[in-house]
Amino acid sequence: MIQRAIAEKATQLASAFPVLTVTGPRQSGKSTLVKELFPELPYVLLEDPDVRLFAQQDPRRFLATYPDGAIFDEVQRVPELFSYLQGVVDQQPAPRHPYVLTGSQNFLLLESIGQTLAGRTAVLKLLPLSYPELQSSNRPPNTLDELMLRGGYPRLSNVTLAPADFYPSYIQTYLERDVRSVQAIQDLSAFVRFMKLCAGRVGSILNLSSLASIAAWP
Repeated sequence: MIQRAIAEKATQLASAFPVLTVTGPRQSGKSTLVKELFPELPYVLLEDPDVRLFAQQDPRRFLATYPDGAIFDEVQRVPELFSYLQGVVDQQPAPRHPYVLTGSQNFLLLESIGQTLAGRTAVLKLLPLSYPELQSSNRPPNTLDELMLRGGYPRLSNVTLAPADFYPSYIQTYLERDVRSVQAIQDLSAFVRFMKLCAGRVGSILNLSSLASIAAWP
């Protein structure tokens, strides 16, 4: 595993808070990180339909299955859990192990946390690999152009996977899952056009009026 810069901070905060929340883009390495840092905790993936149904239908009994903490991955899929989790950590202010939450859809996740777990959870954001982290992997990019082309997603640290194979699938998943869940966007082609316009303006002064007018052009 590539050593992540926030690992030490995550361990420290998990010993001080009953809940640790790790957010960040999809495929940035959240699940890998928390499973590596907290191997003693049961790992529960809430993308699994059966697990998610159990958590939705009976959140109290679901949490009672994990009285000594757990990793709840993609926890924004079951927002019903947050209120019940608040009750659990309030009754046990110093659990032996923390509850570790991860989620990719930051808007939904942080909104739920702000409503129910404020003051009870530490929040960390895990981004794709930084250049120092890539260097520690013993497979750093050879040039700036290569760094810009490949980016920092952990799967691309495997040189056998080409960016041209990775990013189309990543963007499609992002559009179909995360964007539609947050904003209920109907015209995905318009949003793809907006994304391309944003990418083409990296490094320039942001003109929201110009961006909006061009993005809305049929």
